[in-house]
Amino acid sequence: MKMEFSVLMSVYYKENPEYLKLSLDSVIKQTVSAAEIVLIKDGPLTKELDDIINQYSDKYAGLFRVFSLEENVGLGKALNYGVQRCKYDLIARMDTDDIVVPERFELQVNEFIKDKELVLCGGYIAEFARDPLIISGYRRVPLTQAAILKFAKKRNPFNHMTVMSKKKAVLEAGNYQDMPYFEDYWLWVRLLQKGYAVKNIDQVLVNVRAGTDMLGRRGGWAYAKASFYYFNELLKSKFLRCSEYIFIIISRVSIALFPISIRKQIYNCKLRK
Repeated sequence: MKMEFSVLMSVYYKENPEYLKLSLDSVIKQTVSAAEIVLIKDGPLTKELDDIINQYSDKYAGLFRVFSLEENVGLGKALNYGVQRCKYDLIARMDTDDIVVPERFELQVNEFIKDKELVLCGGYIAEFARDPLIISGYRRVPLTQAAILKFAKKRNPFNHMTVMSKKKAVLEAGNYQDMPYFEDYWLWVRLLQKGYAVKNIDQVLVNVRAGTDMLGRRGGWAYAKASFYYFNELLKSKFLRCSEYIFIIISRVSIALFPISIRKQIYNCKLRK
């Protein structure tokens, strides 16, 4: 049985052209190929990024479907727009600076073939700083429905760049929304609240760029404020109890305000293996 699927990617002007090229190559060189790659240009891009997108669109005619937003609207809104334009019910998320392992799509499609009720499937990531062959750590996530639901009370239970999901369920849960830093996590929670079947598989699916830049994005006042707002929404939606909310706010917000050197130690010692 064959299941056709879309790959959804969003790119904006600050991204590295060489990273985009490597990412696109990894998406194309899969053991099971996507039926389409939907690429959302979130506002005007640099000439270098546009040149690469045009090059791949010309080389792989019919595979790429490129949509341009007039202005940068942010990841949540760009993905919301992109989901609606995917032709297939099965959609694989992918970031434009990461590298997919060659068997990723095959492994995930097989899970959906085996379980007709499954609506979302993710997996592990391997992190690297500069060289994809030098792995600095892994982010392993819970595998079963019960473990995912419990984990989601305090941390994101999916590695967003590994997720493959069904468009119908995503739309029924309200699609991606404007929730800076937490666009994906917010969608997963709403899917969990609706009782949809979800899982992770115990395989590394994506090699992810992680380093000082990533840690920098996950700290400071802007990130602390976004964390406070997001977990407040989880409290209002009754996904979190008051005691759970208080613990998370104290821990997450305080860590976000630590100097980056301390956040790096916490990240390496407590959050990665």
